[in-house]
This record gives sequence, structure tokens and C-alpha cells, in this order.
Amino acid sequence: MDYRLGNLKLKARVFLAPMLEPNDIAFRLLCKRAGCGLTWTGMTSALSKAKLDLDDKPVLQLFGNSSRGIKSFMKEYDSRVSGWDFNLGCPSKLSKKLKHGACLNDLEVIEDILRVMRSCTRKPLTVKIRKSDLAFDILRICEEIGVSAVCIHARTLSQGYSGEVDYDFALKIKEKASMPVIFSGVSNLNDVEKILRDFDFVMIGREAIGRPGIFLGLENKSGQLLKNGTRTNTDEHGLKGDEVGFGEYLKLAKKYGLYFRQVKYQAMNFTKGLADGKKLRGDLVGAKTTEDIERIMGRKE
Repeated sequence: MDYRLGNLKLKARVFLAPMLEPNDIAFRLLCKRAGCGLTWTGMTSALSKAKLDLDDKPVLQLFGNSSRGIKSFMKEYDSRVSGWDFNLGCPSKLSKKLKHGACLNDLEVIEDILRVMRSCTRKPLTVKIRKSDLAFDILRICEEIGVSAVCIHARTLSQGYSGEVDYDFALKIKEKASMPVIFSGVSNLNDVEKILRDFDFVMIGREAIGRPGIFLGLENKSGQLLKNGTRTNTDEHGLKGDEVGFGEYLKLAKKYGLYFRQVKYQAMNFTKGLADGKKLRGDLVGAKTTEDIERIMGRKE
């Protein structure tokens, strides 16, 4: 079945949430391989000159507190992405210091940024917001400008990524919105089925770190999910868990020339839920080369 986000056709309603460190190109590609409907990059500045790997055709997420640089940046990358997102949800210390993400509370600035972004692309434009006193004002601006979807993470700025999600608040956003609503903040994968009855799409973030295999049939609940995100059987895409495991991640990391420290960080993540995970992490601490990581992680294959 095909689903739509703006003018974009999608095969699944479960997405990879934007995360700064985990969402490198190798990890995003594995999530797509496992059946993730759409991937998001981590926060990216329109003023950045860093090389961007976008072979997974992600939604490219921008952040900032002004529209400076957005037009030229979007012109450069629009043909290489599936859509664009503006982050109004990040609760980090840096966001607090620089007044962006969830700490950008100037509605005029928000409107200016979104109008510029909307004028620069015909592709889907989404906005990620948090539970706040301004949430419904931001929703109104999004609707006036023609944003394609809003993503609600129903935790407050002070909660960060912990504590209970205010599901009722998210439902109020859905009730008020005339556009699709993406639910973010999943803390239990067993809730996905219910969430997809109440919302148009759902994002998986922290639960996916080190476990791209959670997307294997997640939407349809086919197969039995294991602790490390793989499944006991072959899923409906014809994939087995080891086809989205660390070995495949490492191949992609080498292909794209990812830095050693990023590969080591992801290796640590991939030990999540493994019976010998603590031992592997201890060994990984001393790893000095990619070959060391490959040797250590190869023991679990």
C-alpha cells in the first residue's frame, strides 16, 4: 500500500526520527533497507559547509534562529532529498544557549523561516514541535504557510527525552490539525500499532539506536522481535536480521569513509540488548582501528 506525505509516495508509515549522532548515512541506509518509510538527517545548519551524504534521499532537517543562508542551501540540495524539515523540538543545552530548536519562541522569526523554506521547494516540508504553550500558534502558522505535516513530540522542553509522553496533548494537536500529524516520542514499540490508529505516521528515535532491524515488518508486526532488533524469521521484504546488522553497517561505513570515532560509537550502539553486550563494550573501549572493531564485533556474528 502507498501512503502520501505531500506529493511524496511512501511504502510505510514508520519513520526514522531525526537524531544528530546516530543518523549517519550508513545507519540511515540500513533503516531504509529494513523497511523504514522515510529517514531524517540530524540537525543541519543552512550555513554549514560540511559534506552531506544523501544517497538514502532523506528528509533534510534544518535548525537555526534566522532564515539566513536557507535559500542558497536548499537550492543546492533540493534535488537530492525527499523533503525538508525545520527543527523546533531540540531541547539540548546548545539549543538553549543559541535560542534554536525548542528554545526558539519568537513566532515572527518562526514564520519567516518557514515561509522562506516553503518558497524554496515543492517537496514535503515538515516541522517538528514539542509540547509547549506555543504549540498551537506554531500549528496555525504551519497551516497558513502550507506545511505538509507537523511532527509532535509530546514532552516539554524541561522533560527532554525522559518522563511520560503527554499522549492526550498529541491527540489535541491531531484534532486541530488539517494536515497529517507525525507522532514522535515512542518509548515502547508495542505502542506503534495503536499510535498508527490515532496518527498518520510515527517516528522511531531512541528505540532504533543500534537497532535498524526494528523496522523489519514493524508496522505489520510480522515475526518476533528480538532484543537486538533482528527477527527470528525472514520478514516480508525477504530480509534477515543479519542483513541489517553491524557487519552490513561496517561495509557501508567504509564505503562512505565515516570517521573511526563514528564507527566506534555505532559499534557500541549495536551491542545494545546483546547477551554479551557489556563484554563487547568493554573490549571496544580499547579499540584503536576499524580493524579492531571488526575483530571484536565479529565474535558476536
